[in-house]
Amino acid sequence: MFTATATTASDLTVPEIGGRHHFLLRRLHSLTGIIFGGYLVIHLLVNATLAEGGRIFQMQVDKIHSLPFLIVVESLLIYIPILFHTIYGVWITATGQPNVSHYRYAKNWFYFFQRLSAIIIVAFMIFHILGMKGVFGTNLEFVPEKYAMESVKYHFQRSWMVLYLIYPIGVLASCYHLANGIWTAAITWGLTISAQAQRRWGYVCFGLFLLTLACGLLALYGVARINPVTSPPWLKG
Repeated sequence: MFTATATTASDLTVPEIGGRHHFLLRRLHSLTGIIFGGYLVIHLLVNATLAEGGRIFQMQVDKIHSLPFLIVVESLLIYIPILFHTIYGVWITATGQPNVSHYRYAKNWFYFFQRLSAIIIVAFMIFHILGMKGVFGTNLEFVPEKYAMESVKYHFQRSWMVLYLIYPIGVLASCYHLANGIWTAAITWGLTISAQAQRRWGYVCFGLFLLTLACGLLALYGVARINPVTSPPWLKG
């Protein structure tokens, strides 16, 4: 079960960005995290179709990009919330004071891994976005969405570490951060007050973690099956 403290004693000793608006910014950070999480679930569900073949995956991508006013929707519901959540999250992580070395409680560890996963996610998002757009290749032009499958093949051919190391770590960090963040958000918004309610909600969030992780691993399995990449050393023979 995933648990974390919504506000710890360490939070009270760090500089508060926004001054008297600190409370509002915290709530906005929680809200944008929920929006970010919703996008992540959809993103992983679509990517999981890679296990059914490249044609199916490309069809799902085409459906998304055929939606009207997509740029407006993406800006308001994806890019802006993710940007705010990431920037404010970096501030929280940079100014936070984890105390797991002094108090080795489960909640402290979940708080610590929430901050650690945030750092991993920021680096992973940059790598993922630029890599899927072809920036790491010889052609620095962004890859159009209609060539999504080609972009996947090209991106994962760079090195065996992309498929077998970088993406498993990135997916695991993202799924953990989402599940633990959703659990904490329920406390932040006063939806789970009692210990019993928090425990029950923890089981739901754990189920969400397993679902999203399964989708992420299915996507990676699909990539390996559709497009054999350079094998890691332990699979060569």
